[in-house]
Amino acid sequence: MKEDLILEPRKKYDYTPDQNLIYDIIIVGGGVVGFSTAMYAKRLGMNVLVIGDSFGGTIMLTDKVENWPGIISVSGQKLAKLVEEHAKDYDIDILRDVVEKVVQDKNIFNVKTKDTVFKSKTIVFATGTKLKRLGVSGERNFAGKGVSYCALCDGMFFKNKIVGIVGGSDSAIKEALFLSEHTKKVYVIYRREEVRAEKATLEKMQERIKEGKIEIINNTNVLEIKGNKLMSHVVLDKSFDGKKELELDGLFIEVGRIPLSDLAKNIGVLLNKNSEIKINRFSETNVKGVYAAGDVVDTPFKQAFTGAAEGIFAAYKAYEFIK
Repeated sequence: MKEDLILEPRKKYDYTPDQNLIYDIIIVGGGVVGFSTAMYAKRLGMNVLVIGDSFGGTIMLTDKVENWPGIISVSGQKLAKLVEEHAKDYDIDILRDVVEKVVQDKNIFNVKTKDTVFKSKTIVFATGTKLKRLGVSGERNFAGKGVSYCALCDGMFFKNKIVGIVGGSDSAIKEALFLSEHTKKVYVIYRREEVRAEKATLEKMQERIKEGKIEIINNTNVLEIKGNKLMSHVVLDKSFDGKKELELDGLFIEVGRIPLSDLAKNIGVLLNKNSEIKINRFSETNVKGVYAAGDVVDTPFKQAFTGAAEGIFAAYKAYEFIK
């Protein structure tokens, strides 16, 4: 990225929340989607509060983002910082805290943290997801001892070693590509016939396969993770190269995510069978004054940019609702 990109706000604001104010909109979630929503809500003249237990979101775990319009290539961490600082350039309130409960009292929503209650006319859930565990024997025992859930975080510890990654989504293949830059070889272990990734991601994967850096083991599940002090191999449900045991120095888990939708569910917001928040094309839920955006919602194509667009719709619809 060029150095002329502004990384700090042009003005300094006090971001301290006001417990006595009835906000126009409270956004639960401090990722790219939450801050994009906040930015547009403030542009519409709304009083805005963002509450997140952490800032940045899951895009922070992404090595390279190459599909954010206007930026050819950027790390997930830097993109998250750019969006956060852009939002901070508006006079919004920000709180790093855990929202424990949201309660609707007539036309007002009470957003409760451990020590404080904030009030708002509308709510946007941009709560995202949490990583799903594989759920096999040995996974918890070897977490941090060969088993990892973040290639960007832990990939460098496996330099010139052999690792596996479980999963076949676009995210999983991107993780495999990153790992292939540092490790000796990456086995992609996937339960289906073909991996499901974007065309550009698949083309890069094919290049690494030709180089011998990546190998796909399809129609296969990991049954168990074994080792001593550190993991040393996995047990497969079918033979690979004549054996059901595959020696690995590390195993990365990328088998999907669990939507963080309980806060919304508890105020009557409808979820689908995957526990994702059901929204219409304007990011509206079935509860008036409640909106949702990003990975937590039921839209099939989940990207940072599409989530940000959903947040923008949510901000505009909240503005219309208040008017």
